[in-house]
Amino acid sequence: MKVKITGLLLIFSVVVGMAQQKKWTLEECVYYAVENNLTVAQYELDLENAKIDQSDALGALLPNLNGTLQASANTGLALDPTTNNLVSATIFSAQGDLTSSVTLFDGLRNYNRIERAKLSGIANQYRLDDIKDDIRLSVANAYLQVLSNKESLKVFKAQLAVTEQDLKRTNELVESGVVARGDLLELEATAAGQEQQIINSQSLILISRINLAQMLGITDYENFDIAEEEFDIPPSDILDNSAKVIFDKALTFRNDIKFALSGVELAEKDLEISKGAKYPSIGAFINYNTRYSDQNNDPFTGEKIPLKDQLYINDGISYGAQMSIPIFNGWSVRNSIKRSQISVDIARIEYERTMLQLETDVNQAYVDVTSFYKAYEAAQKTLEARSLAYQYSKERFDVGLMNSFDFSQAQSRVDNAEAELIRTKYDYIFRLKILEFYFGIPISLE
Repeated sequence: MKVKITGLLLIFSVVVGMAQQKKWTLEECVYYAVENNLTVAQYELDLENAKIDQSDALGALLPNLNGTLQASANTGLALDPTTNNLVSATIFSAQGDLTSSVTLFDGLRNYNRIERAKLSGIANQYRLDDIKDDIRLSVANAYLQVLSNKESLKVFKAQLAVTEQDLKRTNELVESGVVARGDLLELEATAAGQEQQIINSQSLILISRINLAQMLGITDYENFDIAEEEFDIPPSDILDNSAKVIFDKALTFRNDIKFALSGVELAEKDLEISKGAKYPSIGAFINYNTRYSDQNNDPFTGEKIPLKDQLYINDGISYGAQMSIPIFNGWSVRNSIKRSQISVDIARIEYERTMLQLETDVNQAYVDVTSFYKAYEAAQKTLEARSLAYQYSKERFDVGLMNSFDFSQAQSRVDNAEAELIRTKYDYIFRLKILEFYFGIPISLE
């Protein structure tokens, strides 16, 4: 038994350790965020409410059935409910009935309410899917920010390693009297600055990891981390399509467009419901009732009639139909129709505005991809030039033809160029993913 318990504890510790060491890929982060986001959970409940509304609308077409039971006692002069005679006695009586009614016509309002409930369910699904799209983009941006910060940290550590080698060599030259101690102090100051960059970079990594974890709803910030992968500029032929082509395709599947269009359809259905109030409504009903009184006696024997017999003797059925004709109601129907028409106009404007905003976003994303790629190419060229200049400065510094201050400036320019290259690289990748997303390409770094 002890051996089994020990084995189970060992397996549990290994599983926990593996969970703590898990490195999240972008695809895993996106999937997990969509499945666990609180906003998504809230809109999923709204979708459930929309389904209940459909059931309510359908139920309004069905006949209703209601029953009532009533019992009472009267002392003194009272009306016997079974004979309708006044008696001066203590009477105990009871009655019950079943009533069913159904709406036969109400200007098609109930039918339109069913159609509206269906449209509302579809609209809520579009809204939920649109929220998920926004979450995917936000998670991708946060994920790339962690990657960018991690890559910057690697660069800063590599730069510090080079500086420490220069420090070691310069210290030897100072000891041998070849260079002044001031050059060594300048390099030490450079190394200290690079150490500070490393510390700041580590803080940025932690903050960006926490930000990403919060989007995923993960609270174990200490053990949360993303996969250690190197990402180059992903290949893409998205720019082979014009911005107009991308926009036209986005119109066919974007959930924000579908949601806005469903808003127009809902408003139009509300207008039909409002117009239905102008027409007469027709309904039918049927009622079954019976009653009992302890004063109801047999006229021949004088004995009290049993409960069962009274319920049979005193029962009855009534049925009929009714029509309600709207004649004047203080302009409430007319004003309701006007309000509904205004709502239709507002929904159409919102739909046009959403399409215009999408077109603006697509064009902006298209321009961003082009401009950010040019910025990335410029950063590459700058780094190449700075690196060559640094190598030339290092050669001069090694033979004593350049002082440490000028050499540190050359190294600082390389540091800045490398940091700029990393920033422009991930800025371009994110803009590229946004444009691909508008074209219907799922978010992935592959």
